[in-house]
Amino acid sequence: MKTDVLIIGAGAAGLMCAIAAGRRGRRVLVVDHANKPGKKILMSGGGRCNFTNLGVAPACYLSANPHFAKSALARYTPADFIALVEKHRIAWHEKEQGQLFCDESSKLIVRMLLDECAAAGARVETSCAVERVRKTEEGFAVLTVRGEVHAESLVVATGGLSIPSMGATGFGYALARQFGHAVRPTRAGLVPLTLSGKHLERYQDLAGVALPQAGARVGKRAFRAGLLFTHRGLSGPAILQISSYWQPGDDLRLDLAPDAEAADWLPAQRAARPAAELKNVLADLLPRRLAQRLCEVWFGSRPMRQYREAELREIGHRLHDWPVVASGTEGYRTAEVTLGGVDTDGLSSSTMQSKRVPGLYFVGEVVDVTGWLGGYNFQWAWASGHAAGEAA
Repeated sequence: MKTDVLIIGAGAAGLMCAIAAGRRGRRVLVVDHANKPGKKILMSGGGRCNFTNLGVAPACYLSANPHFAKSALARYTPADFIALVEKHRIAWHEKEQGQLFCDESSKLIVRMLLDECAAAGARVETSCAVERVRKTEEGFAVLTVRGEVHAESLVVATGGLSIPSMGATGFGYALARQFGHAVRPTRAGLVPLTLSGKHLERYQDLAGVALPQAGARVGKRAFRAGLLFTHRGLSGPAILQISSYWQPGDDLRLDLAPDAEAADWLPAQRAARPAAELKNVLADLLPRRLAQRLCEVWFGSRPMRQYREAELREIGHRLHDWPVVASGTEGYRTAEVTLGGVDTDGLSSSTMQSKRVPGLYFVGEVVDVTGWLGGYNFQWAWASGHAAGEAA
């Protein structure tokens, strides 16, 4: 079988690439080993698909080359994807920090992409694993479980290693290496952090306790969002965000009360409520179980009048700069993305084409570009897929 453009991977980047290439009149075939397209889209955003973010900017992405994402992101913007969503009459809403979600189901986004593929003449075949890829004079010969496909251009949109239960594999990285591309070390990103030993023992029975707002900081990088204690450590948006910047041994600090000036508030409470125990006063600032645990292990809990003002100020400062010793992450099993991937030095930033092998393209998560939590990774998928689709 012959086609102009063969895309391996029917996720966000692959389907967007198929739409863009098909609109140009190219014959397009998308193959995926999974049994249905867009699996990650379907499960994202609690089933409502956080499909982009109004605050998208290159600074919101991690890459060995922080400039690489600029071209694609500038040429396919959140407004472009919103226009596509509205064309299909999919209702959406904005949540905090520019995050856009479907009002109803993420299935509508997958349906939209498949309808656009069909309108552009692009075919999508699932349960179609690739067994071998080789370069030919005319382009590429790709052996699938349904036979060999010959294509002028080959687009690798295979995703990363995150959530292997959905079929994630390292196939895209192996393909990159086969064609002489460097692959930067990979690790789990946007992932809960784990604690161990005494550090876990102190917090483990707080599993389920949540802070609606908390700060998480590693070095100069800080995020503010929700935080959740788990039976293995810490999760919630603030932790997922900082996890992409944290590595074992890094100093992790939490602001447990970002909306308060605790160093002033606690002395004021001492004057107003001298007989109240510290744990009960802190419970006005923090979840009660957390307040009790902090007092049990670190602060003690006496009537407020028994603490010197300087002591209370110090406790307040510590609440805004609370050290936590994380031992690791929950790994790819629960990670939303994979950090690292195909080295951008070997790719064109405007077309995503290989600088080594004409006609070979890499898009989406398989590339060493990883966004923050909140729709940024979908926007990279749309933008990089669109860039390759316009060129392939």
